[in-house]
Amino acid sequence: MTRRRRTLAAAGPVLGVLLLAPIAPAAAHGAPTAPLSRAAACGTEGGATARTAACRAARAANGDATFADWDNLRVAGVDGRDREVIPDGKLCSGGLPAFRGLDLARADWPTTTLTSGAAMTFTYRATIAHPGEFRFFVTRDGYDPTVPLRWSDLEPQPFLRVSDPPLQDGSYRIKGTLPTHRTGRQLIYTIWQNVGTDTYYSCSDVIFRAPAATVAAAAAAPARSAAALPSGPAAREVLPQATPKPPPTPTTPAPASSSSDGRGAGPVAEAIGQARPVAAVDDSARWTMPAAVGGIGLLVGGLGLAAVTAGRGARRRGGRGLG
Repeated sequence: MTRRRRTLAAAGPVLGVLLLAPIAPAAAHGAPTAPLSRAAACGTEGGATARTAACRAARAANGDATFADWDNLRVAGVDGRDREVIPDGKLCSGGLPAFRGLDLARADWPTTTLTSGAAMTFTYRATIAHPGEFRFFVTRDGYDPTVPLRWSDLEPQPFLRVSDPPLQDGSYRIKGTLPTHRTGRQLIYTIWQNVGTDTYYSCSDVIFRAPAATVAAAAAAPARSAAALPSGPAAREVLPQATPKPPPTPTTPAPASSSSDGRGAGPVAEAIGQARPVAAVDDSARWTMPAAVGGIGLLVGGLGLAAVTAGRGARRRGGRGLG
C-alpha cells in the first residue's frame, strides 16, 4: 500500500463522522430599519445618524466601542420569557454589556415620523431567512424618554404579531397598522423570537403625528362654532336680552284725613298735612321745612286777628242795642 492510500484510509473514519454530524443553523442576524432602531442608527452603517449626539454618547457608554455587530443583539434561551429574563432599564440592550449604550435615557435619539393609525410596512433587515415570530409593542400614553425603559412602559399586548414572513432582498417586510390615538414621541419595541434558541430585541424611537383628517377637523371646529352663532334679528330672538329697569315711582303725599265730626280739618290741619316729615330731609327739604313752619305761623296769627276783630264788632253791636 502506497503512502497516499494509507493516509486516505486513516482519514476515512474522521470524514464519515463529519458527514454524519448535524449541521448547526447559521445565526440569523437582524434589526429593524423602518422604523429605524437605535442599533441600526448607531451602527457602522448608520451614516449621518451614527454621528448624532445620542449615538456618540452610546458609543462612549460602551467604552468607545463601535456597534459593528449592530444586527446581532440576541439573547439565547429566553423561550418567550422576555419579561422574566430581560430586566427593567435594559430592554434596548437585551441586558448585553456590548450594547449597554442603547439603554441611555435620552430625548434626542434619531426618530422616525409616523402617522397614528396609518398602514405601514415594517422593514427588518436580516442576513439569513429563519422561521420565527415578530411581536411589535408600543409605549403607553405618558411615556417619558428621559426615564430608563421598563416593561410597564409598554402596552401589555403587541399591536402587531406576525409569524414566518418571507425574507425578500435581505429584509423582512411586514405589513401592519400603526396604533391609533398616539401623538408625540413614543417607542416601538420589537421582539423577534426565532424557532431556534435566540430572541432579538430592538428599540425604535418614533414621533406620532395625527392623521390629516383629524388635523383638518380640529382646525375647522372654531369656524363651525362661530358660524353656528345667530346674528341680526335671529340673534335678538335666541340670545337673552337685558330687561330694562322700570323708572322709579314718584312718592305722592297722602291726603289729609277728615275729622271724626265730619267737618273739614281746617287750614292748620291742611298745612300740617302738606308739610314733609322731618325724617325725609334732603337738599330740597332744607328750604321747604322753614317755609312750611313759617306758613303755619302766619296762618295761626291771621286766625287770632280775625277772632279779635269779630269780638270787637259784637261788642259794638251790643252797645248800640242797649242805647
